[in-house]
Amino acid sequence: MQVQVLVAGAGPTGLTLGVELARRGIAVRVVDSAETFAVGSRGDGLQPRTLEVFEDIGVLDAVLAAGAPPCPTKVYVGGRPVGERTMGPPAEPTPAVPYPTAWFLGQSRTEAILRERLAGLGVPVELGTALAGFTQDTGGVTARLGTGEVVRVDYLVGADGGRSTVRRALGVAFEGSTDESVRMLLGDVRADGLHHAHGHWLGAADDPMRGVVFSPLPGTPHFQFGAPLDPGEAEPGTELAAVQARVDEVAGELGVRLHDLVWSTVWRPNVRLAARFRVGRVFLAGDAAHAHPPTGGQGLNTGVQDAYNLGWKLADGAPDLLDSYEAERRAVAAHVLGLSTRSMRKHLDGDADAHERGREYHQLDLTYRDGPLAAPGTGELRSGDRAPDAPLLDAHGTRVRLFELFRGPHATRLVLGDGPAPADGIPTYRIRPAGSHPAGGDLVDAAGHAFTAYGPGVTLVRPDGYVWSRPQAAA
Repeated sequence: MQVQVLVAGAGPTGLTLGVELARRGIAVRVVDSAETFAVGSRGDGLQPRTLEVFEDIGVLDAVLAAGAPPCPTKVYVGGRPVGERTMGPPAEPTPAVPYPTAWFLGQSRTEAILRERLAGLGVPVELGTALAGFTQDTGGVTARLGTGEVVRVDYLVGADGGRSTVRRALGVAFEGSTDESVRMLLGDVRADGLHHAHGHWLGAADDPMRGVVFSPLPGTPHFQFGAPLDPGEAEPGTELAAVQARVDEVAGELGVRLHDLVWSTVWRPNVRLAARFRVGRVFLAGDAAHAHPPTGGQGLNTGVQDAYNLGWKLADGAPDLLDSYEAERRAVAAHVLGLSTRSMRKHLDGDADAHERGREYHQLDLTYRDGPLAAPGTGELRSGDRAPDAPLLDAHGTRVRLFELFRGPHATRLVLGDGPAPADGIPTYRIRPAGSHPAGGDLVDAAGHAFTAYGPGVTLVRPDGYVWSRPQAAA
């Protein structure tokens, strides 16, 4: 019988999970209580590991075309230019890391691209369809939708945000805190007088650390703005006039005029982690499982990778795989929450280098080495590590990448050298050393990068691009 999954929530996490399941032929429905699709930038930074995920699921080209790389931020004090800041030196692609820097795209545009991909797989997002309640037993989940429909599925996934209906119904604690002493006015707006090719920090003349930051949103004429609020300051208005008044306080003679306010809110850091990511046949992912401050650009990316981790495991259905989801992803979420919180504290302390984001934020070095699917090892590349990319050549001299071999919903076996290759249905590729002349379907390590990264022997790669040790893996 075909597996059926109900996903509650059509943000980046729910949409990515929908794509992951649909491309594996799993019957999936993605429902959302909202009557219209969300607008606004919110999570606008896509980390390098997320770009690799997006390549695999078939949306990277659209994301790169719609977005832009990091841009410098011009700094003004009292309306006068005083310098420029960047997020760090640009990084060049390497054979192992094809996307070494973050990419910027407003969240609503990222969601639109994912929705288009999901619709192309035959799964439309069902708006105005709230999850009213559910029960579960050993055979499945019975869900009641706000439309009155009763749905019987094998699994339910709550990707329904920080106020998750699913998490609350499960009674899972959302451990952490909300810091009411820290607030920021956030939103998207058009700003005449500011060049859209750069970011802009407008600092007050008497206190350069007090001001408003404007970050251009690729593909739109809008900026995302952020204005830290003083601890004792009264709750500000979020309407256009109130935002304009705050900008006027620090813009000096720049003459910045705001219009077309898309959304705005007063944000407070809500740093939380769900005590459990799974209860029986119900799973939590994305903001329903972990809430991040925006500093460090980790929240959306962690949710997307929750979905990427969970999708192939739901499709397989093996108990050990389903059990591994919480162990692997909760540990990652806890680590990333620590990064985000430390970055936020640097910003609050006025650290001039807090805007720079090093490799630790790229999520390329996150591993599952300590997870239940990993095997002990001592080599540089071990079970549970991200499987790196590398250039290869086929028998016709055509360039092929390891990521192209990994692409799709299957596990992949690499045989580097002359070792045996089991005939168990897993797509298997034999790779010969650089300078070899491949026979048949063999591939050649174009410049030696594959052998350097993986070493001679057999490596099994999970469907989500991590080194695996499970010999009986399903294709």
